Amino acid sequence: MQSKINISIDDVSPHPLSSLAIVDKCQRIIDKIPDAKFTFFVPISYWRTITPSVSTKEPLQIDLFPDFCEGLLKLDDSHYEIGYHGYHHGIPGSSDNDEFRDLTEENATKLFEAMFEIVKKAGLHKKFKPIFRPPAWRMSAASFNAAESVGIKILALLKEDYALEHYKGNDLKFKNVIYATCYPPIKKLEMSDNVEIVYHACEWDKNYLSDTRVDELIDFLQEANDSQFCFMGEMI
Repeated sequence: MQSKINISIDDVSPHPLSSLAIVDKCQRIIDKIPDAKFTFFVPISYWRTITPSVSTKEPLQIDLFPDFCEGLLKLDDSHYEIGYHGYHHGIPGSSDNDEFRDLTEENATKLFEAMFEIVKKAGLHKKFKPIFRPPAWRMSAASFNAAESVGIKILALLKEDYALEHYKGNDLKFKNVIYATCYPPIKKLEMSDNVEIVYHACEWDKNYLSDTRVDELIDFLQEANDSQFCFMGEMI
């Protein structure tokens, strides 16, 4: 059977250490693997407040960064798609992650609607696809209902206990779910029928797509004979 491969990158944002500079890394891969496809997950108003070295005074709401928005608009649709990765990504003053972990359906719906409104203000509503990856992969059971009600078509999730305990089986009921299979160096690159490879754009993350990981990924993909490179919708 032909393997399907998608490469996704989380936390693409206006943050100077988690920015569209990642596109240069992706281009190195495309230069060697011309059919490669990437899904960028963008937090709509990224705000890290806990770690002083990477925190910002204010949320990085994308519509306030026209150069960033223009960069997203210019991405080649044959190689890149864009999905949602939370509003702030974290809980300001409490956590830099887990924004959707404990939400009620009502509050999750409000966050989705806030994301959609800002994306529309940024002129990116035709560029974003109805794909959602919850920050840190954690998502409350009630958030699944919210996602469906607002028109999210695909959830990008994780089959690990620390994520599954919050889903409470609702991932099995949602129509279209794609699970991460590789996230180096935590989970190494490995072939399977559906290969969902996850990296981060933020340079401080141990899963950052560094130059070394670019080289490793190129080697891995060049050995993946008879594989089909896909966007999220093609992985279903």
